[in-house]
Amino acid sequence: MSDISWLTKRPIAHRGYHDMNGRVWENTLSAFGRAIDNDYAIECDVHLSLDGEVIVFHDNDLRRLASQEGFVWQKTAAEFAALKIGGTKDHAPTLKEMLDFVAGRVPIVIELKGIPGHDAGLVAKVGALLKGYKGKVAIMSFDHWLIRDFSRYMPDVPAGLTAWGHQQQEIEAHFSMLAHGISFVSYAVEQLPNPFVTFVRDRLSMPVISWTVRDQAAVDHTFAHADQMTFEGFEPQKVGVA
Repeated sequence: MSDISWLTKRPIAHRGYHDMNGRVWENTLSAFGRAIDNDYAIECDVHLSLDGEVIVFHDNDLRRLASQEGFVWQKTAAEFAALKIGGTKDHAPTLKEMLDFVAGRVPIVIELKGIPGHDAGLVAKVGALLKGYKGKVAIMSFDHWLIRDFSRYMPDVPAGLTAWGHQQQEIEAHFSMLAHGISFVSYAVEQLPNPFVTFVRDRLSMPVISWTVRDQAAVDHTFAHADQMTFEGFEPQKVGVA
C-alpha cells in the first residue's frame, strides 16, 4: 500500500469550506477556494451528466441546490455550467474544472455517487481525469458496485469505503469490501466505534476519517475512535496540519 499519511494530516472540508450554504455554497469553486485559503483538504461529490461528463454535485435531483425540477442525469455539462447554485454566481463545476482550479494546492477526496441505471462509465471517466493529476487525491464511495471497479480504472489512486451503520448485516457488508483493495474508510461519526472500524484501524493499520463533524463533541468523538474528520459549519482547530 502506498503512503497515504497525507489523508489524515489536516481536517477535510465537507463539500468544500462553505458556510452552510449562506453566501458560499457547497461543492462550488468558491467553497474550494475558501478551503485552500485555510489549508484544509477538500471532500467533494461527483455524478455523470447526460452527456457523460463528470460533474461536481451532491444530490441526485436539482431542487435543493438549483431550485429546479429534474435530475442530474437529465442535464448536459453545458447546462450545468449555466446552472447557478443557490442563486449565487457559482455554477456546478466539472471535475476537470475543479482539478485545474485546485491544482495540487491541498488534497482532494472525491466521493463517487452511484445511481443505478445512470452511472455507467463514472469510474472510468474519473480515472481518466485523474491520470496525470499532480496533486494528492483519493476516491471513495458508498456504492459497492462502483468500488469493485476502482482497482480496474484507478489502481494507483487510494480508494476508500464511505459507510455508516452498526447492525450486523451492515458491518458484514463493509467487511466484504476489504477484498476490493480499499485503503481507507470514511465512517459516520455518530456510529463510531464499531467492530469494522476497530478491525481496520487496529489490525490493518488502515486510516479512518469521520463524517460529518459539526461541533466540538463530534470532534472529540472522532479523535477518540478515528484519525481525522470531515467537517462543516465551524472553524476547526487544525489538528496535525502539515
